[in-house]
Amino acid sequence: MTMTTDDWTILSRAPLFQAMGSEITASLIGSRVPRHYERGERIFQQGDPADAFFFIREGWVKLFREREDGREIVVSTFTAGETFAEAAMFLGGRYPASAEVVTPARILRVEGAGLRQAILKQPQLALDMLAAAFVHLKQLVEQIEQLKAQSAPQRIADFLLGQVSAESGPAEIALPYDKALIANRLGMQPESFSRALARLRELGVTVARDNVRMKDIARLTEFAARATRDD
Repeated sequence: MTMTTDDWTILSRAPLFQAMGSEITASLIGSRVPRHYERGERIFQQGDPADAFFFIREGWVKLFREREDGREIVVSTFTAGETFAEAAMFLGGRYPASAEVVTPARILRVEGAGLRQAILKQPQLALDMLAAAFVHLKQLVEQIEQLKAQSAPQRIADFLLGQVSAESGPAEIALPYDKALIANRLGMQPESFSRALARLRELGVTVARDNVRMKDIARLTEFAARATRDD
């Protein structure tokens, strides 16, 4: 099995690989292919040697830290087309958090040693990657600003719309992962998420277990884009 054309296309859009360029990316990937993970599988454990970073081809991953009392603190979630753990890999040492697959996924592991060697040979690569990291950070800041400007129902509407390709008419989706994780990603408590989701019923959004039906995509889009805040 080898990387498909679609695999390469999606991988090449990730900021980190864009900064590397096709030649270095191809040399790092070599004959590696994304590995299939089942929901609940650990990719790495907090404290493991940070010797690689990862690219998600399909699915969702959560990064979390484990407290002494056994509780989990979710640090972030990542989905298809994104990379994660690159900062820890560059710093060396050990992963400061654990990574677990929250849906069936295909994930590519990229060894850090090869990338560090490429940077030593081409120092400009480090500057290009810093620039890519800055662009990504800017996007994250903009996402946070957008979340702060939206009400809880608007955040959920925006999230749901991101799971569909249609611009009008009805649509039905399965929530990509646990509602508590979605709430965390949207910056709200699980109980607030449930209340806000219920408030979308008047806009034609109905929920049955993990399946969500949206009666009118255009109407939901208009609601999500309103410059009002009403929690």
